[in-house]
Amino acid sequence: MNSDSTLGRQTTAAPAIELKGISKAFGPVQANKDISIRVMPGTIHGIIGENGAGKSTLMSILYGFYKADKGEIFIAGKKTDIPDSQAAIAAGIGMVFQHFKLVENFTVLENIILGAEDGRLLRPSLAKARRTLVELAEEYGLNVDPDALIEEIGVGMQQRVEILKALYRRADILILDEPTGVLTPAEADQLFRILNRLREEGKTIILITHKLREIMEATDTVSVMRRGEMTATVKTSGTSPAALAELMVGRKVLLRVDKKPATPGKVILDVKNLRVVDEQKVERLKGVNIQVRAGEILGIAGVAGNGQSELLEVLGGYAKGTGDITLNGTTLDLTGRDSDGRSRRNHGIGHVPEDRQREGLIMDFAAWENTAFGYHRSEGYQSGLFLNNTAIRADTEEKMGRFDVRPPNPALAAKSFSGGNQQKIVLAREIERNPDLLLVGQPTRGVDIGAIEFIHQQIVALRDQGKAILLVSVELEEILALADRVAVMFDGHIMGERMSADTDEKELGLLMAGVGS
Repeated sequence: MNSDSTLGRQTTAAPAIELKGISKAFGPVQANKDISIRVMPGTIHGIIGENGAGKSTLMSILYGFYKADKGEIFIAGKKTDIPDSQAAIAAGIGMVFQHFKLVENFTVLENIILGAEDGRLLRPSLAKARRTLVELAEEYGLNVDPDALIEEIGVGMQQRVEILKALYRRADILILDEPTGVLTPAEADQLFRILNRLREEGKTIILITHKLREIMEATDTVSVMRRGEMTATVKTSGTSPAALAELMVGRKVLLRVDKKPATPGKVILDVKNLRVVDEQKVERLKGVNIQVRAGEILGIAGVAGNGQSELLEVLGGYAKGTGDITLNGTTLDLTGRDSDGRSRRNHGIGHVPEDRQREGLIMDFAAWENTAFGYHRSEGYQSGLFLNNTAIRADTEEKMGRFDVRPPNPALAAKSFSGGNQQKIVLAREIERNPDLLLVGQPTRGVDIGAIEFIHQQIVALRDQGKAILLVSVELEEILALADRVAVMFDGHIMGERMSADTDEKELGLLMAGVGS
């Protein structure tokens, strides 16, 4: 982090970015309301806030995706109109998105010059770009093979390519949106070393993240947004995670998971030699063996794409596999007509999928309809041959109350709720069915800090009722906080198991990278 004396020298210069009175509405929804913010040059400036706080809208205005209804943008002290992303790039702004914008079957070099070619002839552009790329890589420690195909390099390297793309376009200001969501701890550490190097070279960085630890470790200054307004901007050295969380939510938030030690009982789930081959004949699970006991949470850690999704899909009845899976001593069908989701539910498996919007909800349907999906044949939901919609609505209203879904309106479409409240709807549907085994994929992905606290409490409460829980998360901090035991997946294998109390992020990070056992 920069010293206070360094920050003091920087305040004599014009802000790298200054937004004055920015407002933006989408119909009746006021996404940004009279926001003003100053970002000094050569600093890392964090922006945090709950889902729907307006962070992404504000950055989209700065990068030219949206036009503000009112307000002004100043770059290096000069009033600047940014009607589109090309104008943002011309103003020296680059953005690295959470989901990379790379062409997978192109090389690194081809991706870097894409949209920034010099004239019609590609060969001179590639030769110039290669020379520039070597210079940038040396200057900022961003070494990457220019001739490697994107599809053949890891996500950490892909992120470097996105940063190099921005630097190649002469960006002095970099906006990074949730940059560590798909990185191992070691890759995240390397990213922040690169950001420090960029700051030392005079670049200005805006870091959007929901991880308070990253804010505390990486930034010089942090701005907090709540409900479309800027509530505070403070020096990072003068605040704390607890204070920032309270500013974000408007109340005190418990930042740790409050749980007693587990008291595991009998084996509920026993998986032996589980294998999955996808439609492209690629083996995604390569002989997985795990057990989950009653009254415990088994966390599955790993970088996304190493078999965790396929494991959940087979266990939940969404995909076929080979091997042996027993639940409470009963062997489950992995290939036949009884291998679907309904059969799994009948066996006592609840499933909170990784992608709530694609797999957990039908976004245009009402909340009461979504709470019945998969359970519409349940007792109390039917009246003769037909669904008892009145009973389902009443049951949904009770669930929404118990799970603090806001607003508590069963008639609202799922798409009308924030990400955290959508997740609560899915959790309420699955947990309230009293499953013997709950599968939970990425329980707090895209969820704000207040809802994270509530979701964690519900998962722990289910464990304490003697249920077995299989938890998949790319967030190591979440895995260590929630899980009693951790299994790490790499390239379709279980690399190793550890008791949560006896390990740390460094050891798990090595396993996630395929090192150790």
